[in-house]
Amino acid sequence: MATAAARAYRAFDPNARGASRCRRKFLRYFHGGFRDETYYDWERGYKEKAHARWQELLHPRELRALIRAGQFDEVARRAVGIEARTNLLFSFEKMAVRDALRTSAGARNFAKGLLDLVDGRAALSNRFDRWIATLGKLPRRQTRVLTWPVATVFGFLARPDEQIFFKPNVTRRAAQAYGYDFSYASRPNWHTYASLLAFASKLRRDLSDLKPRDMIDLQSFIWVQGSDEYP
Repeated sequence: MATAAARAYRAFDPNARGASRCRRKFLRYFHGGFRDETYYDWERGYKEKAHARWQELLHPRELRALIRAGQFDEVARRAVGIEARTNLLFSFEKMAVRDALRTSAGARNFAKGLLDLVDGRAALSNRFDRWIATLGKLPRRQTRVLTWPVATVFGFLARPDEQIFFKPNVTRRAAQAYGYDFSYASRPNWHTYASLLAFASKLRRDLSDLKPRDMIDLQSFIWVQGSDEYP
């Protein structure tokens, strides 16, 4: 049971009140928390299936084998195909990625950059910076490839143990509602991504009794707080 001091602190701390409101909102939609059947149907299920598909088709061993064989187009085809079964990217972002990977050079750079991002030995900060540089150099037709959702979706599908998907507007609203001081810049960069990962770590601690499994659960919690789908 909370002490009187703890209750008083929560009563006057706006951040604690925001976190409590966000928790109640999530549980209002999903009474069983992260194990709720409706939660699985609406939020976790398709993301979990996409990750399982990634493990089947682009596990690091398979990814390395395809790259060694020079099958860069196949890597790009599989990655785009896995993402296409989700609703994580907007249609114009999906098109921008497909257009960027139509050229041999684009597919080659994407494949090698992807392997480094999801299975490199360097710190995530270095891998993410290199990934951003790779996306920034991909061919562009009409819509730019280097957006936050594109920059984070493939790492999220491959490594939900480590990386999280980032929708800027939704996440910023969620952070404000929660009372988290989120550091944001519109151009993808490590500093902002690190701030998002810190937010996810805080959520993992705060929601530990609900037992979030990975970044899929934490990203879904953020989505519920900031999306218009959950008024």
